Amino acid sequence: MTMTAPIPDNRLAELLACPPEQWNLAWLQKSLQLAVELELATLPPYLCGYWSCKNSGDPVPKLINGVVLQEMFHMGLAANMLVAIGGPPTINTRVPTYPGPLPGGVQPELTVSLSGLTKSYVGDVYMAIEFPEAGPITPPAPQLTIGKLYGAISDALARVNPPFSATNQLNASIGEDSLTIITSVAEAQAAINVIKEQGEGTATSPDDSDGAELAHYYRFGEIFNGAQLIQTNGAWTYSGAAVPFPETYPMSVIPAGGWGSGVPANVAALLSTFDKAFTSVLDNLQAAWTTGSQDSLTSAVNSMFALSGPGISLMQIPVDSGAGTYGPDFLYTP
Repeated sequence: MTMTAPIPDNRLAELLACPPEQWNLAWLQKSLQLAVELELATLPPYLCGYWSCKNSGDPVPKLINGVVLQEMFHMGLAANMLVAIGGPPTINTRVPTYPGPLPGGVQPELTVSLSGLTKSYVGDVYMAIEFPEAGPITPPAPQLTIGKLYGAISDALARVNPPFSATNQLNASIGEDSLTIITSVAEAQAAINVIKEQGEGTATSPDDSDGAELAHYYRFGEIFNGAQLIQTNGAWTYSGAAVPFPETYPMSVIPAGGWGSGVPANVAALLSTFDKAFTSVLDNLQAAWTTGSQDSLTSAVNSMFALSGPGISLMQIPVDSGAGTYGPDFLYTP
């Protein structure tokens, strides 16, 4: 199968290049649309790593599952903010492809693949996605990060001061977080602070501002380094209690365009079941924020839970070439 080259997507560079005096409602809408796409784009690689862990009760898959739930929460916050200022978000027609870049040219040097969990996958993909804009133990951040996008959105909200509408926003409990309706610039900026702190911590701490939990980057750092992050004599180091790497299914990296048609019948059936459920997730998310339907959001969540069965089953079937096992390809199939 011949694959066409992806169209370059440098929206973040263009958005950040716009001087503040030119920020307006359209700029905010484009930026929040990109935020929705980015949050959704993190879910497939994180879910593949999570499902590839044979015992979901081990510490590492628990860490990853916590991140997955918070990324779903962040997507909901971004969608609510976009709807509040004139959305809805575009979800089911802007589906990322893997392997490929993050949406909007974020971290343009990064290629995000779908794979089973390995230490190199955690370091090269997970930690790169969540790289902090500023942190206590990280080098200077690249110019185009998720944190920079959210920082600019927060500043633009104050400058533009758009009107907010509650129409078609949604409420939901997602893990330990509660998605609520956003009705003001102050509430939107508070939501952005939550997103940034849960993902990358603060400039001086790897925790969120409440000190309740490590941000995503540092949770992944514990997995990569095999030890908890602790502070000793004022310095943060991965020298705490051991974080054993879990036993995993050796899921192969998904090839560009998915597995294609030349797979065994049992694999094809599982891929079809998975991709139909994934398509249902995206279509229901689109309907939820287009119409304000709580039922559609519930259906999307239910479909997302249904992904794990065929996804994990695929990871237990060896690839004919002997290079690991199959895995889900997250293809949208309307």
